[in-house]
Amino acid sequence: MIKAIHTIGKYIQVIGGNASTYVTAQAGSQEVGNLCFNTGQQRLEVYDGMTWLELNTPHASVGLNGAAKEAIDWVQQQMAEEKRLEVLAKEHPPVEDAIEAVRQTQERVRIVAALVQE
Repeated sequence: MIKAIHTIGKYIQVIGGNASTYVTAQAGSQEVGNLCFNTGQQRLEVYDGMTWLELNTPHASVGLNGAAKEAIDWVQQQMAEEKRLEVLAKEHPPVEDAIEAVRQTQERVRIVAALVQE
């Protein structure tokens, strides 16, 4: 039995299940999407902004929302590409030189952006 579920950020979703506390950072608050276990009715409920609605789900499902999944997928793709280029750079010095030129250009862009924002 789940004793408590606490969400830590906007990228975690809790769907269904049982809980003995509100599933929110502020117990007892009534914001759209908050969950609570109704001990009188012995059921999980979600607040839709107007009323508490029963959730008919026999188990809890906790996962990442779509934005978090996309971000993680993007990071994994970037890491794979960086690893691929790192291997190529070790075997081919011109690739290593090109990667260094890109790094230097990115640093220059950061400096110029910082200067124009001041």
